[in-house]
Formats: sequence, C-alpha cells, structure tokens
Amino acid sequence: MSKVATRASALSQLYPAHTLAVSVALLVSTTLLLTGLSLPLLHAQQMIFWKSTYSVWTGVVALWEANELLLATGLLFFSIVFPVVKLAALSVIWFVRLPQAQRARLLHRLELLGKWSMLDVFVVAILIVLVKLGPLAKVEPRAGVYVFAAAIACSMLTTMYVDRLARFRLHTSGEP
Repeated sequence: MSKVATRASALSQLYPAHTLAVSVALLVSTTLLLTGLSLPLLHAQQMIFWKSTYSVWTGVVALWEANELLLATGLLFFSIVFPVVKLAALSVIWFVRLPQAQRARLLHRLELLGKWSMLDVFVVAILIVLVKLGPLAKVEPRAGVYVFAAAIACSMLTTMYVDRLARFRLHTSGEP
C-alpha cells in the first residue's frame, strides 16, 4: 500500500470540486434545522377557551412540565440531539483528516441511526391527525413542520452524497 492510501485525509481535500456543494448543503441543513426547531410547529385550540402554539423547543418543555418525561426525552433526543449530532458528524467526516477506516465506521453508524431520521416528523403528523377531534379540538400544522421536515430531508440527502463520495474513495483506494 502506498503512503498516500494509508495517510489520513479529509474528504474535502480528496474532492475539492465537491467542497462548495457539501459546505452549502451542511449550512442549509443546519439553518433549516435551527429555524424549524424555533418556528411554531403546530397550533392547538380546544373549544373557544384554550389555544396554544408549540415549537419543538416549547413542546419538549411543555411535556417535561406535564411530567411526561419519557415523551419529552424521546422528542428531545430524536428531534434536537440526534439531528444536531448527525450534522456535526457529517462536518467532521467531510472537513477533518480521518483514516478511511474510521470515516467508514462513522458513516456506518450514521447510516444505522439515519433510519430514525424521519421518526419525529412522523410523530408530529400522527399527533396532528389524532388530536383533530372535530368541534372539540383542532390542531393545525404551522410553518415549523415544513421547515423541520425540509431540514431532515436536506440532511438525509447530504449524508447520502457524502457517503457516496466516501464509498467511492474506499473502493478506488483499495483500503479495507
């Protein structure tokens, strides 16, 4: 094996022509995620007396205050922690010099966890459908649902793009 093949390098160095596209995709994904977490996700109204609008952040806090600790923790992990960690890991994979084997392991872990990426959007969709109780209560999606879903989709596409480049590098270099 040559020194070039065994030396740690960043994917951004190996694929300089793709650096702008990946950088923009990571920036857009991060911006959409932070915006989607902050914008109102849904508006709930029960009869005339009770109205409330929730973002992901305020939803976690409201669940915690209602002593729904398991739901609050699940929403916190799948909707906030996991997407942020995923984008941070993608940034490391792209910009940091890593041995190919370490980069492949990290990408494999992201791939395994990526199957859960749309879980939070699915849960919100089910919540909206279930809470529509006719004249007694009404739940309407707000802009945050769409921005948050776009963030997750953009993040998934960026992961697939980076993964494809990393796998191509792995197959063409001959490293295990």
